[in-house]
Amino acid sequence: MKLNCLTSTIAVIILAGCSDSPQNTASQSTSESKASAVWPALDIAVKPSKDVEDKVSAVMATMTLEQKIAQMIQPEIRNITVEEMRQYGFGSYLNGGGSFPNGNKHATPEEWIQLAEDMYQASIDDSLDGSTIPTMWGTDAVHGHNNVVGATLFPHNIGLGAANNPALMEKIAHITAKEVMATGIDWVFAPTVAVVQDDRWGRTYESYSENPEIVREYAASVVKGLQGPADADFLGDQRVISTVKHFVGDGGTVAGDDQGDNIASEQELFDIHAQGYVGGLTAGAQSVMASFNSWHGDKLHGHKYLLTDVLKTRMGFDGFVVGDWNGHGQVKGCTNDDCAQAVKAGLDIFMVPGDWKQLYYTTIEQVKNGTIPLARIDDAVRRILRVKVRAGLFDKPSPAARPLSGKRDLIGHPDHREVARQAVRESLVLLKNKQQLLPLKSGQQILVAGDAANNIGKQSGGWTITWQGTNNTNEDFPGGSSIFDGISTLANEVGSKATLSEDGSYTGKPDVAVVVFGEEPYAEGHGDRETLVYQQNNKRDLALLEKFKSEGIPVVSVFISGRPMWVNPELNASDAFVAAWLPGSEGAAVADVLFGKHDFTGRLPFSWPATPSQVVNTGDEDYAPLLPIGFGLSLEDANVLVDDLDTTLAQQVSSGQPLTLLDGAVQAPWVLWLQSGDQLLSVNASTHTIGALTYRTSDKVIQEDARTLTFDGSEPAALRFASKSYFREDVSSYVTDNTVLSLSVKRHSDITGPLTVSMNCESEGDAAGSCSATIDLAAPLAALPIDKWQTITIPTACFTAQGIDFTGLVVPLEIASASAVELSIAEVAIAPHSGDNLTIQCTE
Repeated sequence: MKLNCLTSTIAVIILAGCSDSPQNTASQSTSESKASAVWPALDIAVKPSKDVEDKVSAVMATMTLEQKIAQMIQPEIRNITVEEMRQYGFGSYLNGGGSFPNGNKHATPEEWIQLAEDMYQASIDDSLDGSTIPTMWGTDAVHGHNNVVGATLFPHNIGLGAANNPALMEKIAHITAKEVMATGIDWVFAPTVAVVQDDRWGRTYESYSENPEIVREYAASVVKGLQGPADADFLGDQRVISTVKHFVGDGGTVAGDDQGDNIASEQELFDIHAQGYVGGLTAGAQSVMASFNSWHGDKLHGHKYLLTDVLKTRMGFDGFVVGDWNGHGQVKGCTNDDCAQAVKAGLDIFMVPGDWKQLYYTTIEQVKNGTIPLARIDDAVRRILRVKVRAGLFDKPSPAARPLSGKRDLIGHPDHREVARQAVRESLVLLKNKQQLLPLKSGQQILVAGDAANNIGKQSGGWTITWQGTNNTNEDFPGGSSIFDGISTLANEVGSKATLSEDGSYTGKPDVAVVVFGEEPYAEGHGDRETLVYQQNNKRDLALLEKFKSEGIPVVSVFISGRPMWVNPELNASDAFVAAWLPGSEGAAVADVLFGKHDFTGRLPFSWPATPSQVVNTGDEDYAPLLPIGFGLSLEDANVLVDDLDTTLAQQVSSGQPLTLLDGAVQAPWVLWLQSGDQLLSVNASTHTIGALTYRTSDKVIQEDARTLTFDGSEPAALRFASKSYFREDVSSYVTDNTVLSLSVKRHSDITGPLTVSMNCESEGDAAGSCSATIDLAAPLAALPIDKWQTITIPTACFTAQGIDFTGLVVPLEIASASAVELSIAEVAIAPHSGDNLTIQCTE
């Protein structure tokens, strides 16, 4: 994307410059800072206050070095106890995605408040650490209070971008703040202001648009909604601290690689990727989160030029910079336990899940030995305390006594859900509508099909109760509604009848089929793709559409996705096609538009790709998408898409692809089960214990991309990947003479008995052992070094030789042991062999 300098259009900027070439930061001195003139000085709505600074100074005058460093450490609730908060007095803490009070996914609002109250009281108890500075709790409330069961879940940002309604955004943010405050939490890690330039990135749905002007305007609206306007109820009883993230350039990495490298020029970095900070910081955002990505090879968590010279000095940001999930550990020369470079670069708070103690003590020692100047620590702590004073944390009642705390009726309040329904309606984009098939008519027999039709979890996407948005059922969304719920209700109102049939079977031929399908939920890291082809190697949804077409049944496709995708075959097979994005908990609102109670007003916030590998953005010199940004039909508009869109490229990108079972998230159509003796449990949380087996998510490269299994040896137990409902899946197209079952493994203990991997193709009613294969990995695992990741590869021919039929696989992997052992697994796939040595050799 190439844009001309945008600074002249931004009224809030006092000082701005423009350059058409990359800057050499080594020679960028001005009288005010070392920052290039590319970056503006902002007229920030929240002005400095002598009263605030005097209070901060008074507090700091009494603080020890240990207390100061504690303000800069942010542990995660799974890794800190109330007593540790009392002992150390940390300035803040967080709950990561899929982390709940007491590890309980269904924790009540009262349980959230109790944890907030306990942590707060411990933080102001000076009996151990000598400090009475209140702590604060940060959470990722990115489309509503999405960690709490029963909360109102709004469409993800990509859908809100399609609505292009800044006033609605402010209203949504205020509702989010109230539901967050009702659970005793002070601080929200939102808004995300990434301007995504490559839709293969797995966080595309967290972006409002590829258009930086929309992102700039939305950022200001969200900050005002969360914090309150600077001249009104700023950080009042119904408001929370906001975080503009991730600074800077996360949406522009090469090939859409999560946590990758952004190589934009400095002018492009500002014009495209920094506009959300212009909007959000000008509105008064009090915190900024540093990004995982690099800029020209240098990680942002250690980038002094951007964090200090640009953000703090030139742009005038006087709040604090918080890190992302152990992001400091990725800085060159750093580890999760040791990173003076990040502090010196301008990071004010380490987000440090896992073992935080070593980092705490190491940082103290680095100040004592002069590695980190005390002045830098004082600056960081002043920024943290400044925000706490502005937020009234020294004066407000404790979390349990605040005005909104414990108001359970605020969580998912009907008025909040009605605003969410409005957002859903305005987010829908009509891409195709042959012969005005939509709106649906009265008197019709409507067949509703597809695996997303009655699936609130799938329609809500990632960051929904769990981090990846997986392992949820409709029962996890009390008060929510599926898309089918809405269609059924409105069909009855207009004299039609809607029948749900996920697989598309029927007894009486329907007048129209509404097929709701799309991407499985995912979050950062785990949603990255090589291409934008939908269902690249298993076109099961296309087969359903083509079935209806062959039977002469008109098809309305409702596509659930976190990004534009190459769906030419699916478009060809559809008479009407709606981009529904990820609508959240109020799926019933989709029917309001399908039936014509409201018109389609949503417009594409991203360009829709013409080819599987096209990376296209508005302003490109060769801009030629299938559908341009801003496209969207109303019900009265003439259809523009033909039925013979090019599909030939589909075959060119599908060869040699792996069948992925686990890539951070468990990949569809597989689901995860735990078994111990006769007990069987479907995995629906980040931790489980069943009989002899304890299961938890863990980190290999990025957050929660691995699974750790602890077998206690009291009885046989297993972790099992299986197809949904234990149906057979034809995966034969992935299997050749050269494919292997590949998995990363780290053993944490000695191997004391057999530890097996197995596959089977037995469905319900089949005789046990009729189609199964088992291989003992005890010997090769025992030969591996302890606590070190290694890749194990087993030829698929080994399983075929024992009778596995890959045209009907039910369980692609089971890991079992009757002995005591602990190990972690990650990156599980059936994939072409890379040429490295095989772990297991077998002969037919």
